[in-house]
Amino acid sequence: MAERAATSRAGADAGSRASADGVHRRAADAGARAEAIPLAAPVLGAAEERAVLEVLRSGRLSLGPRVAEFEREFATRVGAPLACAVSSGTAGLHLALRAAGVGQGDEVVTSPFSFVASANAAIYERARPVFADIDPLTLNLDPDAAAAVVGERTKALLPVHIFGYPAEMPAFERVAARHGLAIVEDACEALGAVHADGVRVGGRGHLAVFGFYANKQLTTGEGGMITLDDADTKAHLESERNQGRAPDMDWLDHDRLGFNYRLSDLACALGLAQLGHLEEMLAARRGVAERYREALSEIEGLELPCPDGAGGQRRGWFVFVVQLPSGCDRDGVVRELAARGIQSKPYLPAIHLMSFYRERFGHREGEFPVCEDVAARSLALPFFPQMNEGQVARVAQELRAALQGSSAGSA
Repeated sequence: MAERAATSRAGADAGSRASADGVHRRAADAGARAEAIPLAAPVLGAAEERAVLEVLRSGRLSLGPRVAEFEREFATRVGAPLACAVSSGTAGLHLALRAAGVGQGDEVVTSPFSFVASANAAIYERARPVFADIDPLTLNLDPDAAAAVVGERTKALLPVHIFGYPAEMPAFERVAARHGLAIVEDACEALGAVHADGVRVGGRGHLAVFGFYANKQLTTGEGGMITLDDADTKAHLESERNQGRAPDMDWLDHDRLGFNYRLSDLACALGLAQLGHLEEMLAARRGVAERYREALSEIEGLELPCPDGAGGQRRGWFVFVVQLPSGCDRDGVVRELAARGIQSKPYLPAIHLMSFYRERFGHREGEFPVCEDVAARSLALPFFPQMNEGQVARVAQELRAALQGSSAGSA
């Protein structure tokens, strides 16, 4: 009798587990069948369509009037005297470092927590990116850490306004003045951001570079912009982006090394249309961020993006990146969210631990502990201007469930 009872209980337990597993699978299947929430989505409407069609019908697809118009409008928007449109943010960083005089054997002090292009751009000129650790709150390059690695070969500082939060530029400006260094700002994620002194990112007079990939605050599909305050430098940039062609545009006269870094009139027309409702898109992004902050605030151990600074800094919202609790299986969380129809992505890996940088420069774990900890726990959630309250609530609910599953699995 006891054996039969035990067998009966075991069967019941197995049945309960099977039933629970079935419920879990059905829940995951239901989430996958529900409308998927993408990681990002551009805002494109009738104004963008009209602008692009107008250029198409003109027959002037490149080196036309929209380029200069987009440059003027963009420079005005960020408070810069001048701007130079280029084919990507990466191209802009490359040209800006060249304009700053960076060359073979030089060093550029920058952040290890960024999209890899900010470091790669120095290597294009056979210079070396020298990393320093980041601030644990803002996730931007720490000015004191940067100052500590400035050496005889240092030519420039390249702070990154990571995830749209303004870097502490006055501190970097003091370091640059003390050592006679150039500054190039990676503002590719920071359109709409404002410094504590009220100056918009890109408007301080340094070479600053913006990117217009499809997930950015403003998109041209692919594209970028360099803002600056010197007309001679702008003329030099315009030549280098166009194969080193002379200012008079003579087809056969190329008086310097150049690149094909032009931005088409089609892309610039799209950018002009986007500028027309940029403030609305930026406000919508702020609204989504506020809803996320409220929806995620009670998840234990989850770290949210730092709020705007008490001193007046204002983020230009690009992505919404959280840091998962320590010890959490991030890859498992990504898979679980994907099964429930929620896109997410580790964001960003530590540059110095990428295989190329390990092999080329000998970097190893433990060099930049703050960066490495943040990079190991960071996760980008769906974030775009059209995201509604229900979608934010669903992401929060599914993230909470995924984290609970991860905690149970690790236990």
